[in-house]
Order: sequence, then structure tokens, then C-alpha cells
Amino acid sequence: MTPGPTLKRLWPHARRWLPWLLAAAVLYLVAQQAREVEWAKVWTALQALPLHHLLISVALALCAHTLFASYDLIGRWLAKARITRARTLATAAIAYAFNLNFGALIGGVGMRLRLYTRAGLSPGTVGQIVTHSFIANWLGWCWVLGTVLVLSPPRLQGEWALGMVALRGMGAVLLVVAVGYHALCAFSGKSELRWREHTLPLAGSRVALMQAVMGATVWMLMALSLWNLLQGRVPYATVLGALLLAGVAGALTHVPSGLGVLEAVVAAALAGTMPLNEVLAAVLAYRAAHYLLPLALALPAYGVSELSSREGTRSPPAPPRGSASQPPPVDRTGDPVARSPGA
Repeated sequence: MTPGPTLKRLWPHARRWLPWLLAAAVLYLVAQQAREVEWAKVWTALQALPLHHLLISVALALCAHTLFASYDLIGRWLAKARITRARTLATAAIAYAFNLNFGALIGGVGMRLRLYTRAGLSPGTVGQIVTHSFIANWLGWCWVLGTVLVLSPPRLQGEWALGMVALRGMGAVLLVVAVGYHALCAFSGKSELRWREHTLPLAGSRVALMQAVMGATVWMLMALSLWNLLQGRVPYATVLGALLLAGVAGALTHVPSGLGVLEAVVAAALAGTMPLNEVLAAVLAYRAAHYLLPLALALPAYGVSELSSREGTRSPPAPPRGSASQPPPVDRTGDPVARSPGA
């Protein structure tokens, strides 16, 4: 039997199980690291964080969240969606908060689908908006992480360790992917991409550049927030690289909010530069500002949206008095009663 047919038969099974095997491996490493943590010291370090550092990170978190929600404005424009900018931003902000805390399937897709279709958009249009939001996020991630890994890769410790050559090679691949997307937008000559019955409007070179700048800025703001909580005791480039690696590790493992994965990757990247309990205290404060605070704001906003939608369906507007839609009066036999000219 030739290798080709064998690989073709094994690939569907490998594609199904490899993400779960990767998730199991990462979670095992997380569990191993969690055993070594003295959580009482982490709590003490968390309480010792200066208030002004916490407030700065809250402000940075809100800025990053707002900019992330703005990705949908690009998708709205490319998809020619008939929805206001304000409603687009509100929907994206709610969905992103759910995405961060409950996973992409619930927040990134499910929540957007519910809120956008309620606003009158078709599922196909919603899919185009979501796809361009996804592109902006990960295009910026490719540019920033690719640059960091090529120029100044973080030195991961312990079970997470990877060689400098491997990290720089990964960075080069990410930069090639980013450049490839820009080349596709600039030189393909197509206005949309087609796959089976699906279509995706293709961004032009300027819009693609805007996606890259916005995506990169969000990641850099988030890293600035974590660097601030670490009180500047670690180089910003190291914090940025660690956070970017944690982002992809959390996405690959499908763990809601990257719980434990974020903490483990950042701790591994910063090992030896700061005490572990202080690193974890900063990461927990970062999680509160960037994950829990947006969710605390999104939950009541979503509740108000649900209530207003239900009220609208239960109480349809009554037709104007004397309008053509008002049924004519009938007599006892059910026949219409003729109106007098003065009626």
C-alpha cells in the first residue's frame, strides 16, 4: 500500500483527535505547575498591588475591549450590512466579553448570531462580519508575535521550553502568513473569495492594513496592561511575547477564558525574573480587568437586550384608529354593516 492513500485515510481521524491531544498535554502541564504554587503567598501579593496600577490596567482593558469591538465595524462595511455603527459596537462588545469568558463558539459566533439576526441581518452576513473580526485579531497577532519571536523570543522554562531556533522559525512563519494575506488583498484582483456556497468580501490593501494595525494595537494594549501590573519589573517585549503565546495556547486548548493556560504560560516565560507568587498575582489582576470586568458590564447589557426584544414581540403596535387595517363592523349574521357617509 502506498503512503498516499494511507495518509488520506488517517488524516480525518488525526484532524479530529490532534487538538484534543494537544489540549490534554497543555492541561497536564498546567496541573503540574499548579501543584507547585503557594496560593496563600499569591493572595498576599495580590492584595499588595498598588491601587493606581490596578486603575491604569482597568483603563487599558476598557480601551482594548472597545478597539476589539471595532473590528466588527470593518466587517459591517465590507459586508454592506444594514445596521447602525452604535448597534454594531454594542453587539460586538457584548459578544467579545462572552467570547473571552465562555469560548469562541458561545461568544464569538453564537452571541453575534443571535444579536445580529435580531437586528435583521442574515446568517450569511453575520458570518462575514465574524470572519473579518477573526482576521483582524489574528492578523495583528501574527505581525506582533512574529516580530517578537524573530527579534527577541521569550525564554520559556521547564516543560514549556522551546529552543531559540524553533521560536525564531515560528516567528518567520507567522510573518510570512501575515504578508501573504496583505498580498492577497492587494494583488489578487478579486472582490470576494468563494468556498462552496459561501462568499467573503475581500478587504482592499488599505482595509487590510487597518485590520493589521487595529489587531496589533489590541494585543500591545493588553500586554501593556500586564506589564503595568508587573510594575515594569520585566521587559515589555518579554511580557508581550508571553501574552501572545498564551493567547494561542488558550485558543488551541479550547479552555474557556484560557483558565490556567494564561497563568501557566506567563509564569513559564517570566520564570527567574520575578517570584512566582508575584507573577501569578499580576496575572490574576489582569484576568479580573480584561475578562471579568467586561463580562460584568456585558451581562446586564445582554439582559436589557433580551427583555426589550421580548417586550417588542409581545406587544405589537396597534393599527391607527380608523385605518384601512381595522376590520369593518359586522352584524349578528357575520355580514359587514354598511357605514353611513358620515361614519
